[in-house]
Amino acid sequence: MIRSALLVTLGVAITAFMSFWAVVFSIFPNTDNRVHKIAQLWARLLLLICDTKVEVIDKENFPHKKPHVLMANHQSDFDILIALAYLPGQFRWLSKKELFNIPIFGAAMKSAGYISIDQQNRENAMQSLDEAVLRIRNGKSVMTFPEGTRSRDGEIKSFKKGSFYLAIKSGAPIIPITIIGSGKIMPKRSLRVRPGKIKMVIDKPVETKEYSLENRQELIERVRNIIIKNYDEWREPGTAGIKDITKEYS
Repeated sequence: MIRSALLVTLGVAITAFMSFWAVVFSIFPNTDNRVHKIAQLWARLLLLICDTKVEVIDKENFPHKKPHVLMANHQSDFDILIALAYLPGQFRWLSKKELFNIPIFGAAMKSAGYISIDQQNRENAMQSLDEAVLRIRNGKSVMTFPEGTRSRDGEIKSFKKGSFYLAIKSGAPIIPITIIGSGKIMPKRSLRVRPGKIKMVIDKPVETKEYSLENRQELIERVRNIIIKNYDEWREPGTAGIKDITKEYS
């Protein structure tokens, strides 16, 4: 527990330091790309001090020439660090608005061009999604967690429709991403941090042009099933999520 407290304290200090410089860099041209690179460095530093190792599987599936909607399962706050540190190229986060209210850190997120979404207000949320559609059409990929929240037991929950609205309206392909093991590093509602190994599987792009808002449930199931398939294939043999770990912290 002492180790976890020290890591959290150091992590907060690094986050404040990097956020400050992200805000400073916002005065220069091409701000969002510069700040995103600072965020990538921040993520790598935090994973390093926490002794978290990440194996990226099928990295060659990640395209570089056109924007995509990136969708990953969500077990831990560490998923954000893993995606930032190990997904190549530029992308923008679709993030809950509460994060933008954090002093300095929120300003850094705005500087990076990340998009605030109000999960409690449907009208505002739709405006944010339409803003994200414009970002994609202007050449930026967008990263989302379609479960909408972290899974407490490690099982992949149902996917919300908003991320798929984004993909269908922009016409951008979806990249299904499976993150395995992050819930063991830092479970939901816990500040205890364990060293460990993560696997991140990048699957081939799923085209969205044949889908509409009327039949998007088919697309939702297709993408979710890809992520579940990779989760089952690459997780440790004999494990069924993180139920035993989360019980320890309940």
